[in-house]
Order: sequence, then structure tokens, then C-alpha cells
Amino acid sequence: MQQDTVLGHPKGLFVLFFAELWERFSYYGMRAILVLYLTAETTDLINPGLGWTSSEALSLYGTYGMMVYFMGIFGGAAADKWLGQKKAVIFGGLLIILGQFALTVDSLAMFYSGLVLLVCGVGLLKPNISTMVGGLYKKGDAKRDAGFTLFYIGINIGALAAPLLVGYFGEKVDWHLGFSLAGFGMIIGQLVFVFGGKHLKDVGNLLKQSPTEAHLATQPLTKLEKDRVIVLLISFLIVIVFWAAYEQAGGLMNLYARDSVDRFVFGYEIPTSWFQSLHAFYVVLIGAPMAWLWLKWGNMGKESSAVFKMAVGMIIMSVSFLALMGAVYDASINMIGKAPIYWLLFSYFLHVVAELSISPVALSFITKLAPAKYASLMMGTYFAITGLGNKAASMLGVFAQKSGEMVTFGIIALACLIVGILIFILVKKLKALTHGAEEVENPPMFVEPE
Repeated sequence: MQQDTVLGHPKGLFVLFFAELWERFSYYGMRAILVLYLTAETTDLINPGLGWTSSEALSLYGTYGMMVYFMGIFGGAAADKWLGQKKAVIFGGLLIILGQFALTVDSLAMFYSGLVLLVCGVGLLKPNISTMVGGLYKKGDAKRDAGFTLFYIGINIGALAAPLLVGYFGEKVDWHLGFSLAGFGMIIGQLVFVFGGKHLKDVGNLLKQSPTEAHLATQPLTKLEKDRVIVLLISFLIVIVFWAAYEQAGGLMNLYARDSVDRFVFGYEIPTSWFQSLHAFYVVLIGAPMAWLWLKWGNMGKESSAVFKMAVGMIIMSVSFLALMGAVYDASINMIGKAPIYWLLFSYFLHVVAELSISPVALSFITKLAPAKYASLMMGTYFAITGLGNKAASMLGVFAQKSGEMVTFGIIALACLIVGILIFILVKKLKALTHGAEEVENPPMFVEPE
């Protein structure tokens, strides 16, 4: 098919780029202030919240994150069977808009309704707009990876800007104004997608299964495919632990930054929600250098398999929580009872180094190792596992309210370290089971935030 191009890429890529940028702006803006809003005192005369306890807020935050990822399974199925990806994105966007503005109403019923709408909307939109990017390129097109890299840049721009804008106006002016800004961001994204639809005519439409695909679906798995499924299931266990640690950012670490970190820099107090931009900022900053380093490492003949990168990522994640333990200790001996800001900056940096070693590798694993007949199921399972990791993160946050941050950060650090060491021990065995499939290509330079 003949397509109009910009910078050598289909124009439709830039439609999806800006649509997803604003959808992520909406998602990460709301995420940055949700726990803070829930725990803000109702007696605050300037900007009252709901007055929940930290445990209650973290529990809801974890359930919300879990359901968003679980709903992605149904969103993908709905697109495959009934809607097509394009319509799923439009319907999902509309639900997100309604959900964000429902949160602006000072009513508990509307608050819960808004969360349900957001879960359903993100579940419809998220898995399908990413799939549409791949549909813009022919099979084997060398520009596909570069196209995904550009798409991920848009995601990270949205994730970087949202906590700065939505976070500031929500935290410092009015929580409901923050939610409404996230809603307006989604409106912009929807307008870009709808009016740019002329560049997406050949992608995202409802397709029927071909006779060949139907035949493949009835065939039993081969020995090689079964071995690869075993490796995938093991990698899913790693992913649960990883996301349980990583998602502390929007929950426990968010509250810790608010209550126990000295956020004054040159006399200005940094809003708590702004720290939620650090992940995206670091991804943009070190994404390309990390990809280059892994490539150079492999070219030197060193071990650079996917499972090896996962092991490295888990150990680095462990170190990031050792840094947070350092922050807790520093706060305990500090006269003002708060930790210096550099502990948090360093921990978030290590989070992203770990993310760049694990997240793209896990996604790459699925596309390379999953049997054709179970490809969609495995991708859906990955999102569900990510959701379980989100819920596990909130449970650890609730645990911290009883046992303290030092104990909780220590448990997370130990769990990540144990998993990393076990993978190091098993790396040769796991690599053999994949029959070299994981070595086909390198992960993209930029990865999508959780």
C-alpha cells in the first residue's frame, strides 16, 4: 500500500504519536495525584482531599493499577472480535474523558464511577493503539523499530509533562483542577486521532482469521514451543517481582517523598507529584546510551542474552531500594527528621536502569518465544501479570504503614536480589531452552513506562 510519509515514516505514525502522548499525559497526570488526593486532609481549607489513611489509599491505588492491566486483555479481545483496533481506541478515549471529568465532581459515587470508566477506557485504548503502530509497516520493514522508538518518545514526553502540570495544579491549587487538566489532555488526544484518521485508513480495522491461521490454531505445541513457554512462564514470575518494586513509585515512594524527604531546593519546595516525572526524564536521558552499551557489550563477546539482562535489572532494582534504606537511616539521624533529596533522585535513576534492562526484554520475549497460536494470550497474560505486580506493590505499601519503610524497603531489596541471583544461576539453562530465539534483535531504545 502507498502511504504518505514524514521523515521516512507513514504520517499515521505521527497521528498515533500525538494521540498516545496526550493519552499518557492524561493517565500519568491522574496517577501522580491520586494517592496524594486520597490522603489529603478533609479539613484543609485551601485544597481538601478525601482524608483516607495511607493504607486505604495504597490499597485502592493497587487495585486500580491491577484492573487497568487486566482490562487490557478484554480490550484486545474486543478489538479482535468485534470492534477493530481503531474503534476500540475511539471508544476507549471517550470513556477516559468521561472518567477524568467524573473525578472533578466532589462526590464519592462520581469518584468511583470515574475510576471504573478510566479502567475500561485505558483497557480498550492502550493495547490497541500500540498494535496499530506495527500495522503501519509491512512485514520485515527495517523502519519498524525506529517507528516504535519515535512512538515511545511520545509516550515519555506525555509521562514527563503530566506530573509537572497536572501535579502542580492539582497539588498546589485544586485537586479537581488537576483531574480536569488530565481530561482536557485526553480530549486533545482524541481530536488528533479522529481528525488524523485519513492517515490510518489501512490499519486498525476489524480483520477475520485466515484459513491458514485457523489451521495453525488446531495444531499441538512442538517440543521447542513447549520449552519456550516454560521460559516465558519463568520470566512472568520475574515480572511480578519487578513491577511490585517499580510501582512503589506512585504509591509508597510518593507518600514517602511527601512526608519524609526534604524537598526544599534553593528555598523552593518541590511539589511531591513532580517526582513522578523522573522515570520518564531518565528514560529519555539514558535510553539511547543504555541500548548502545548493551549492543557494545554483546559485540565484545560478553553474555548479553535476554535472561542475563533480566538478572542484571533485578540486582540493580535491589540496589535502588538499598538507597531508599539509606534515606530512611539518614532521616533518622537528621535534625529535621527528613532525608536529603539526592537519595530519592538516585533511587529513581536506578529504577530506570533496571527498567531498561527488563521491560523491553520481557515484551521482546513474548513476541519471539510465544507460539503463534498463543501469541495474543501470552501478551494478555503479560499485562495481567503486570497488574498483579501493581497489586503486590500496594500490599507492600500497606505493610509499610505497620512495619515501617526501612523493613519494607529491605524486603523489596532482598526479594529483587534473590530473584536476580537465581536467574544468574539459571541463565545458561534458560538460554538453552529458548534455542537462541531471544538473540534475534535488541530491544528498542525507549521503553514505555509501566
